[in-house]
Amino acid sequence: MPSSHVLLDQVDIAFDDERAVAGAGLLLPATLAERLEIEQVTDQVVDLGDRPGRAHPGRKLLTLVHALVAGGDCIDDVELLRSGATDSVLGHQVMAPSTVGTFLRAFTFGHVRQLDKVTGELLTRAWAAGAGSGDGPLVVDVDSTICEVHGDHKQGACYGYAHRLGYHPLLATRRRQRRGAACPAAQGRGQHRPRHPPLR
Repeated sequence: MPSSHVLLDQVDIAFDDERAVAGAGLLLPATLAERLEIEQVTDQVVDLGDRPGRAHPGRKLLTLVHALVAGGDCIDDVELLRSGATDSVLGHQVMAPSTVGTFLRAFTFGHVRQLDKVTGELLTRAWAAGAGSGDGPLVVDVDSTICEVHGDHKQGACYGYAHRLGYHPLLATRRRQRRGAACPAAQGRGQHRPRHPPLR
């Protein structure tokens, strides 16, 4: 897919100090993000109207995603991406924590649905690029999770089976089917069922 950036899969990573800690591990997800054109798709789909933080939603989303991949768990952790030359392997401008915070506060539950549309488009692109199972069988694991929140004014949040306030999205994960141990119920009938650990 065309990109306005230098293709990240042409970047060579080298270490010249055995004590250095680098963000080179971000190169693979950054390359995938560039190939799927996540920034461009997000800019086309996400419209925050006249709310503060509405400009350039794609690079703000990628800043968040890459911070999470790097181990961040709060908004201030996007600073990890601004250290050293880390931003040179990301393919987009890294936004400041204050900018990301303003962006996130602009979202209503309806705007989150726009991100669902972004996810659908990116999944379609990834599938077309070869991420699917081809002619082979495909296992899809659907499971629920809890994203706990605090405060009484979180749109869409509710109490679930665990009696904790939060969002309760369903996660669908895919995995190529592989040979596994025979299912006891199928033994003797020539049927095998692969055994997979749950993916979350």
